Amino acid sequence: MNQCSSHDPVALQVLGDSMAPEFLEGQIIIIEPEGVISNGSYVLAVYAEEYIFRQLVIENQHYFLKPLNEKYPTLEITDLSAIKGVIIQKAGKRRHEHKHYL
Repeated sequence: MNQCSSHDPVALQVLGDSMAPEFLEGQIIIIEPEGVISNGSYVLAVYAEEYIFRQLVIENQHYFLKPLNEKYPTLEITDLSAIKGVIIQKAGKRRHEHKHYL
């Protein structure tokens, strides 16, 4: 079996509706572990010992993991070490649903 290095992009499936309407449950997202982290990036992070998919918001040197669905809370993280990768692409069933985030 091939093993991925920690530097290789990874494909994951979106679970839940916390990032709707941009990312729907079941969609496949591509995560770049060494992607450029910036304000507004969609990221995979570790929060409370679990992986979480959110939008990174940086305000006055504070870091937040913000869901797109307002039913969920925005979470504060102490620093960027919690970020494990940047979402660079999502796939859809149709060509017009594919989107790049670089």
